[in-house]
Amino acid sequence: MFNWLDVLGLLGLLSICVFLTVMGLLSRRLGYVTHARAYYVLFFLAAGFVSVGIITRFIHFTSELALIEELNNNIEWVLLYNGAPAVGMTLGLVAAWRYWSWLLAERD
Repeated sequence: MFNWLDVLGLLGLLSICVFLTVMGLLSRRLGYVTHARAYYVLFFLAAGFVSVGIITRFIHFTSELALIEELNNNIEWVLLYNGAPAVGMTLGLVAAWRYWSWLLAERD
């Protein structure tokens, strides 16, 4: 059965992955100009974790495994389905705070 919420969930995670990749590219350019450490790699790592979540959700959406009720009790599946995107977003937040916190700094 086709579920629009699953499709919207995939599109939401895909947009987050694209956003993290664009932030990584912008942060790489900023780091090159300011001679900062290469923390921008965290954005690409975060996009990779979110991509794992996208792939897992796509497999769950398209395969016969989606019909198995015990799948929600499988710890590996739950970590890939929910944990990987959560780790990716946390890494993205840390990298964004590290690179872009100067925008929020108070100036006299």
